[in-house]
Amino acid sequence: MLTKEFDYNLPKELIAQTPAEPRDSSRLMVVNRGNKSVEHRQFFNIVDYLKKGDLVVWNNTKVFKARLKGIPVLDEQSDGINKKIETTGRILNASPVEVFLVKPMENKRVWKVLAKPGRKLRLGMKLMFAEDFSAEVMLKEEDGTFLIQFEEDDLAVRAKANKYGEVPTPPYIKLASSVIPSEARADEESLSNKQKDRDPSNTFGMTNELSERYQTIYAKEEGSVAAPTAGFHFTPELIEKLKEKGVEFAEVTLHVGLGTFLPVKTERVEDHRMLSEWVELTAKNADLINQAKADGRRVVAVGTTTVRVLEGVVCHFDRLPFVIPTTHSLRSVQAPEESLSQSTNGQRSLVGASLARDDNRLRPYTGDINIFITPGFKFQIVDALITNFHLPKSTLLMLVCAFASDSHPEFISGSKRKIPKQVWNDSIDGRKFVLECYQKAVEEKYRFYSFGDAMFIK
Repeated sequence: MLTKEFDYNLPKELIAQTPAEPRDSSRLMVVNRGNKSVEHRQFFNIVDYLKKGDLVVWNNTKVFKARLKGIPVLDEQSDGINKKIETTGRILNASPVEVFLVKPMENKRVWKVLAKPGRKLRLGMKLMFAEDFSAEVMLKEEDGTFLIQFEEDDLAVRAKANKYGEVPTPPYIKLASSVIPSEARADEESLSNKQKDRDPSNTFGMTNELSERYQTIYAKEEGSVAAPTAGFHFTPELIEKLKEKGVEFAEVTLHVGLGTFLPVKTERVEDHRMLSEWVELTAKNADLINQAKADGRRVVAVGTTTVRVLEGVVCHFDRLPFVIPTTHSLRSVQAPEESLSQSTNGQRSLVGASLARDDNRLRPYTGDINIFITPGFKFQIVDALITNFHLPKSTLLMLVCAFASDSHPEFISGSKRKIPKQVWNDSIDGRKFVLECYQKAVEEKYRFYSFGDAMFIK
């Protein structure tokens, strides 16, 4: 499957720059993947499409102020810098380095970060974010990220980041007035490069008002660098109406990291490498979901992050491997042993927290999940999806296309069988149908991306 098959043209004026007010006044495209019908409503009309017994599951993660400004500082051990330094160690005329906290690592006090401009950083250099908040540059990774070490533990780092930092601004928010080429729309690095000539104080982060709106009203578990935006549309009043109707609610946690937004730069979809994300599914919420499935009630996922938790916990440690049909191969993920072991991407994760096929039960889980959902994927938990309109050629759009084409038989690991023609046709039809819906959204002047409108796919 080729990445370019998930591209579409979007007029720049349809990129939402501000959130809808009130939240549930945003528009809602209701998509029926069975009969391929489309309705145009507003989000508060979601009450008409959810029914008594439906279980709505959302991601309760909370965004922290992950973007920091640091002043480069040298000591006797640092080298490779030609500029003279003052006796304090501060580099003369040094401009701040923007540091984007991606996630804490297994080593204590070490974080993976993005830095801009990264060329200014040297190993051993210190970055001063405040008088009581600094970090040392430890390593530059092959993917261009850096590992830096703080003096504080993870909780203290987040607390000080919230004190001194800013909520990161999605790059397309700042560039709506610019021409965005198709090849660059899904490339965060390309988008960010267009801001180089702007005043850093105007592009560093969101205003206080916007940063408050860049949270769901139910956010409580801090740890994300970006919000699960499908949940922006809910208001307390709307939730109360749904509860009065008999709709039930459950929650999961996925701390949104860099992997969600990395552009797919490979020619073939299956060659793209996803990054793992930290998730938690508690026993209480697992029981709620299990009961809904046992009763034959719908599980409605709010956002692609919720989908990745539910389907990822199912698949990552399934006792039987699962495969994802692609144009060229059957990609298999092998189940690990019944113990704490290495996951498929080399990171340690907990085992035994899956929906095993012999007992059909979802179990609680805390740890990393790495799942890339593309057309042909077999969904086991999610029955309906609330989501926003996503960037062209993004992994999020691919997930939505997969959900619209969810139909293929179980495969056996190592099978030499070819992908059934009907399976592949369903995958293609689902992708085409979603892109047709996106084209209708463009024609109807829907608003796109983080602050944009929503889809309900049933």
